[in-house]
Amino acid sequence: MKSPREFWPRWAESLRRYQLHNLVASFLEAGSPLALLGAQAIYFSGGFVKSDQLIALAETLEEETEARAFAFFLEHEGAGQ
Repeated sequence: MKSPREFWPRWAESLRRYQLHNLVASFLEAGSPLALLGAQAIYFSGGFVKSDQLIALAETLEEETEARAFAFFLEHEGAGQ
C-alpha cells in the first residue's frame, strides 16, 4: 500500500477544485476529536468498501501530526498549483 502522503496532491487538487481546501485545513489544524471519530468510521466502513485511499485518509486523520501536516500542505505546498 502507498504511503498516505502519496495521496495528498490528489486530495488537495480535489479540495481546491471545490474550494474546500481552507475549510478542511482549518478543521485539521484544530486537532478536532471529530477527526479521530472520522478515522474510526472509515475503518469500520472498510468492511463494506475496500480502498487504499480510504485507508490512507483514515491513517492521516488518526495521527494528529499527520493531519496537521496535511493542513499545512493544503495551505502552502499546493497553493501554487
